[in-house]
Amino acid sequence: MPAMLMQNDSKPADAKPSDAKADPVARRRTFAIISHPDAGKTTLTEKLLLFGGAIQLAGEVKAKRNRVSTRSDWMGIEKERGISVVTSVMTFEYGDCVFNLLDTPGHEDFSEDTYRTLTAVDSAVMVIDAAKGIEARTRKLFEVCRLRDIPIVTFINKLDREARDPFELLDEIEKVLALDVAPVTWPIGRGRSFAGTYDLGNGRVRRLDAADDAGTVAVTGVEDPLFDALLTEDGEAATWREEAELAETGLKRFDLEAFREGHLTPVFFGSALRNFGVRDLIDGLARFAPPPRGQDADKRLVEPTEAKMTGFVFKIQANMDPNHRDRIAFMRVCSGRLNRGMKAKLVRTGKPMSLSAPQFFFAQDRAIADEAFAGDVVGIPNHGTLRIGDTLTEGEEIVFRGVPSFAPEILRRIKLTDAMKAKKLKEALQQMGEEGVVQVFRPHDGSQAIVGVVGALQLDVLKERLQAEYGLPIDYEPTRFSICRWITAEKEPELDKFIGSHGSAMASDLDGAPVFMATTAFSLRYEEERAPEVRFSDIKDYQKRAA
Repeated sequence: MPAMLMQNDSKPADAKPSDAKADPVARRRTFAIISHPDAGKTTLTEKLLLFGGAIQLAGEVKAKRNRVSTRSDWMGIEKERGISVVTSVMTFEYGDCVFNLLDTPGHEDFSEDTYRTLTAVDSAVMVIDAAKGIEARTRKLFEVCRLRDIPIVTFINKLDREARDPFELLDEIEKVLALDVAPVTWPIGRGRSFAGTYDLGNGRVRRLDAADDAGTVAVTGVEDPLFDALLTEDGEAATWREEAELAETGLKRFDLEAFREGHLTPVFFGSALRNFGVRDLIDGLARFAPPPRGQDADKRLVEPTEAKMTGFVFKIQANMDPNHRDRIAFMRVCSGRLNRGMKAKLVRTGKPMSLSAPQFFFAQDRAIADEAFAGDVVGIPNHGTLRIGDTLTEGEEIVFRGVPSFAPEILRRIKLTDAMKAKKLKEALQQMGEEGVVQVFRPHDGSQAIVGVVGALQLDVLKERLQAEYGLPIDYEPTRFSICRWITAEKEPELDKFIGSHGSAMASDLDGAPVFMATTAFSLRYEEERAPEVRFSDIKDYQKRAA
C-alpha cells in the first residue's frame, strides 16, 4: 500500500471476515460527509481520521511543535471562521478497508463544489444535530444524493447536549426525506443523562465513560441491571426500557439491499465532540457501504472491475502548498489500476499525458501514490492541462457524464488597487476560475472581467486567496448586470447574429462559451421572447464542454 495510507491494526468490531484483502477494489469505501453548517461535520471527520490511525489527537494537533496539523480545514479563512469552504480529500486504512473520505463544504455558498464532489463518491454520511433535526442545507444535499442514488448512512450527533426525542428525529427523517430508517444503535439517555448506546442487533452496550470509545459490554437485554446503573434518576431506566423495546420491535430492521438502492438509511447515535459512537459509524461503513460502483459514461457503463484504467476529474485545487505554486487535479479512478508513470489519454484533447507523480492526500499533506485502484481519489499535478470534467483513459474514447456548472447569483467586477498588476490578476482569475472558486466572464467590449458566485462568502474567499497566494489586494464594484445565461442555437448563424446585436451584454466564460448578461429578470425574458431560436440556459454541462 502507498505510504500515505495510515495503518490501524484493529479490525472493525463485529465486522464480517473479509476476503477483500485479495481484491483491492472490494476494499475501497469512497464516501462524503454532508450536513447543515454547525451540525458537527468537521469534528466527525477528525474523529474518523483518529480511528483510522491517522492522527494522534484530533482537534488538538497544533498543540505541540512536533505534531503535524492534519485537520481537513486548512485554508486561512476556514480556520478563522470555523467552516469548511473547500472539499478536502483524505485517504486512510481501517481494518480491512481503504477509506477515501471527501469532506465537503458545509456552507450553501459552495454548493457547486459539493455537487461536483458527490459525483465522485459511492456513499455518504449525513450528520444531523440531535437538537435541530433536518435543516435546510441537509435537505438540499440529500436531494442531490437521491438524484444519484447514493446510499446514505445517518449519524445523529450531539446526544450529550439537549436533544430531541429519538423517535421524533427518526420520524422527521422519514417524513421530510421520504427515507426509511433503521436504527443500528439506540441512545441510552440524552443530554446530561446520556450514558452510551445500545446495539439493537447484537445486544451490546458501548459506554460513554469507556476510554477512547473502545470496547462494548454484553448484556442480557433491555432488562439488564446495567441500565439501572447508567440511568440513575427516578423512572429514567424504566422509561428507557419502554423506548428501547419499541425500537427493537416496532422499527424497521436494517436491509442491505434497500440501503444500497437508496431507500433506507442505517442510523447511528453519538457525540463526535466526545469521541463517542464514531467507532460504530466507521464499523458500519466498513460493513454496509458499497465498494466502488459502475460509472456512467456517454457510450456505456464503466465497471470498476475492468482491466483498463479510466477516471474523471471532479475538482481542481491550486496553491495547497503556496511555496510551490502547485496545481492539483483530483481524479476519481473509475476502473482498472493506475500506476505511477503510466501514460493516459486526455479524451478532450486526444493527447497523451504522463501520470508521473500521482498523489494520495490527507488534507494538506500528501504522498506519492505508486498505485491506485477503482474508487481511489488521486491528485494529479499539472500546469493547466486538466480541467473539471476531464476524462482520462488508457485509450478508449469515452467521456464520463459531467457535472453541471450553475449560473451564478451574484455578479461583481474586480477593482484592482494596483493597475500594474493587471496581468497577474488575469492569470490568478484564470486559475481561480478553473478551480471553480468563482466563475470568470470576459466581456466582449473589453471591459474589466466579471466574477460570478453563488453566495457572498465566495467573494470573501476569493479576496482572501488573491491576497494570501498572489499578493493581490482587491475590492469589488457592482456591475449593471444581475443575471447571466449560457446561450446556444442549433444554427451557428443565428447564434452569431444574436451575439453581434448584443455586443455590450455579451461575455465569454473561461472555455470561450458565449454568455448573455441581463440587467433584470424582465430584460432576460424579453430577449428570450425576441429570439426563440436561441436557447438561454442556467446550467452548463461539463460533458458538453469536454466532448
